[in-house]
Amino acid sequence: MQRSSATQRSFRQLAGSPTAGGGLSRLAAVRVRNAGIKLEPLLARAGLTADQINDPEQRISAGAQIAFLQAAAEQLADDYLGLSLAEDFDCRELGLLYYVMASSDTLGDALSRAARYSRITNEAIGLQYQGARKPALRLTYSGILRHEDRHQIEFSVLAMVRMSWLTGRRLVPEHVSLTHVRSKGISRFARFLGRGVEFGSEVDEIVFPAGSADWPLVEADQRLNKILRKVCEESLRARKGNTGAFRVAVENTISPLLPHGQARAEVVAKKLGLSERTLARRLAEDGVTFIEILQELKASLAIRYLEEERLPISKIAWLLGFEEISSFSHACRRWTGKSPRQLRSMEPVSA
Repeated sequence: MQRSSATQRSFRQLAGSPTAGGGLSRLAAVRVRNAGIKLEPLLARAGLTADQINDPEQRISAGAQIAFLQAAAEQLADDYLGLSLAEDFDCRELGLLYYVMASSDTLGDALSRAARYSRITNEAIGLQYQGARKPALRLTYSGILRHEDRHQIEFSVLAMVRMSWLTGRRLVPEHVSLTHVRSKGISRFARFLGRGVEFGSEVDEIVFPAGSADWPLVEADQRLNKILRKVCEESLRARKGNTGAFRVAVENTISPLLPHGQARAEVVAKKLGLSERTLARRLAEDGVTFIEILQELKASLAIRYLEEERLPISKIAWLLGFEEISSFSHACRRWTGKSPRQLRSMEPVSA
């Protein structure tokens, strides 16, 4: 099933303020060119140009990067493009983020630096380090819609796992959870991420082995690290304030709540640290209501999930918070004029 025009429009809407270094897009562009596929039309679909890709100093829209990765994956017939790119890329291509992590004393220090400085590489992806017996790194999105992305987040997770190998050990995470859904090919992830990979979770998170935060890094250099942290702080100050729309934050909060029937205004407001009244007021400033966002998000996710051909429609209904398949079918017809089965079997859907 090809991506619907509604989803393609949502991709174009993502080309907003958060930017990325573009290294991942450049890796994908090399893969496309090596496959003998014409690159420019794929870039155009994502709102990018060849000049942006050819110039490693140019930052690009993080949303456009997501759109390009999806377009490239479709043309390459590689539904695991983010994963396959992360398997063999040179981690030094992460630039400043790599070096400030690699020169840290311990893995815990490196993960803490990643959490503080990750937005230098990609302003849309935030990392939260949780130091504990089993240290964890949680990934969050701002300014772009999390539910539209698979390849960038899967690349980012594996890249962080590979960075943990700076300890001199081929570390395998205790557990990895991802909020997007995959209905097949999960075994592809076991080689690097272990067998404890969970899709359709409430959070994007990597849990590392017990005690690993104290493992020393083989390239530790305190003096170099001090210099690099100063450079990183200066870079952060230069990018301060580049955040996404409040509506996107609400949508990203709603998505993991849907399967549990918790996608209610009071729950979302609490998770955002707001009162329900403040949530409603801030959404009104954007000219939208909570119910409108909820319905539009469900419609977008329905189209996305129906592209997973092995994902049963009953499971999709549950993922969207419907207790009955019939309720989901009625909602689908209201959103698109088509039943779930009709949407799944047809060519690009116009909305």
